[in-house]
Amino acid sequence: METHGRTPSRRTLLRSGAYLGAAAAGLTTAATTPARAEARRDRAAVAYPPTHWIPASTSNYRVSSRPTSYPIDFVVIHVTQETFPDAMKIFQDPAKQVSAHYMVASADGYIGQFVREKDVAWHAGNRDYNNRSIGIEHEGWVDKPEYFTDELYASSAALTAAVCDRYGVPKTRAHIIGHSEVPNADHTDPGKYWDWDRYIDLVKAA
Repeated sequence: METHGRTPSRRTLLRSGAYLGAAAAGLTTAATTPARAEARRDRAAVAYPPTHWIPASTSNYRVSSRPTSYPIDFVVIHVTQETFPDAMKIFQDPAKQVSAHYMVASADGYIGQFVREKDVAWHAGNRDYNNRSIGIEHEGWVDKPEYFTDELYASSAALTAAVCDRYGVPKTRAHIIGHSEVPNADHTDPGKYWDWDRYIDLVKAA
C-alpha cells in the first residue's frame, strides 16, 4: 500500500503494539457465540506466530475457498506507507477496496490478520496474483529503514515460513516477492531498504 500520511513520532510508534493488543482483546471478548468461539479455536490451532483477528470490511476482499478454488503460490511483501492504526482503518473502510491478509507492526512485531487465508485479499493490483497469493503488509515507509526493526523482520519471517509450510510454497525469492515485482505493478514497496537476503535467511531458518 502506498498512500502517504503524516510520519508519527517514535513514541507513537512504540505505543502501537499496546494499542492494537487492546483493540484485538476487545474484539475477542465480543465474540461470545459458539460458532465464533469455535472459529477462534480453529485459528489458534494453526496460528504461528500468534496473530490477532481484526477483520477487514467485507467490501474489501472476495470470499473464496483457497487452496481449492485457487492454489497459493506466492507471498507478497508490502510496506504500508501508513502507521498500523491508520492502515487498519483503511482496511476497515468499505469505500477503500483494498486489504491484505496480515499486517506486522514495526515496534514489536505484532501481527494483525485482516482477511482469512482462504479468501482473496485485494493487495497486489493484479487479479491473478491476488487469487494466488498471501499479502503481508509491514508498518513503515519505504524511505525510512528504521521502521524495519529486528522484531518486524523476525515476526514477519516466522509468518511467511508458516504460510509457505501450509501451502507448499517454496521459500525462495521466486515465490516470496515484493509488491513492486508483481506484473504491471505501479508500486515500489518494499523498497531498496528492505533486506531481502536477511529476510529469506530468516524465513528458511524459522
